[in-house]
Amino acid sequence: MTLSSPGTRLRETVSQSAIAVPGVPHALAGRLAQQAGFEAVYLSGAALSASLLALPDVGLLTLTELAQQASHLCRAVEIPVIVDADTGFGDAIHVGRTVVELEKAGVAAIQLEDQEFPKRCGHLGGKSLIDADAMCAKLRAADKARADSSLVLIARTDARGVTGWEDALERARQYLDAGADWIFPEALNSRAEFEQFADAIDAPLIANMTEFGKSPLLSLAELADLGYAVALFPVTLLRVAMKAMEAALGVLAEEGSQKDLLDLMQTREELYELLDYDPEGSQ
Repeated sequence: MTLSSPGTRLRETVSQSAIAVPGVPHALAGRLAQQAGFEAVYLSGAALSASLLALPDVGLLTLTELAQQASHLCRAVEIPVIVDADTGFGDAIHVGRTVVELEKAGVAAIQLEDQEFPKRCGHLGGKSLIDADAMCAKLRAADKARADSSLVLIARTDARGVTGWEDALERARQYLDAGADWIFPEALNSRAEFEQFADAIDAPLIANMTEFGKSPLLSLAELADLGYAVALFPVTLLRVAMKAMEAALGVLAEEGSQKDLLDLMQTREELYELLDYDPEGSQ
């Protein structure tokens, strides 16, 4: 473990206070989140699959595609990157390679979930889980594969909406014993459930504040009071950006000009500043 490693910086950050972590669909959005003062960013499988491939979040993204995009993002920002690795792209032996490739890309944390492949969005019905023992085998393989012990392993359990509350708690405990550092309980149904989960599980916890899902939208302050380390906003930026693009396309189609959109745009100068590009400098 090195003091400057991404995992170390992420661990130190959440040890001081709970943090809000926006999902960023690409490297430029990551740079913008960093500029806005966020202390970490999240590479969401759902947002990446939608924005990069125009495909749903059902396990169609490959490890090669994810590792490449993670590498682009890690090079673009100085803050830690948490990456959604879905089910790990296979069984335990495949999970080991997933960890190697993503750690090489420079990520601070890797999230693995206990759904069967092909997975589904965590806030939809019809999900199926692998056995807890199989997930523990994946986590042990991930733990063994990480070169830097500070790399954060996040175990997400979808059990709340499939096999029930007690199984979600039991799986969380088993996953911690198998090598997970943090726990991500997916699709909790109420503020009371978030509170009860935090009371029962002694580990850093992630709360998924995705819109239009099963969980109430709690603020960072509320989640911090309940004992959560991270408030995750995985698809917020993509949803807002897509709605803005939809509106802009409507204006272009109706008026045949973008003049009425100029005040809503990032200027050329603002983009160059974000890119750290001086067009007047030496080429």
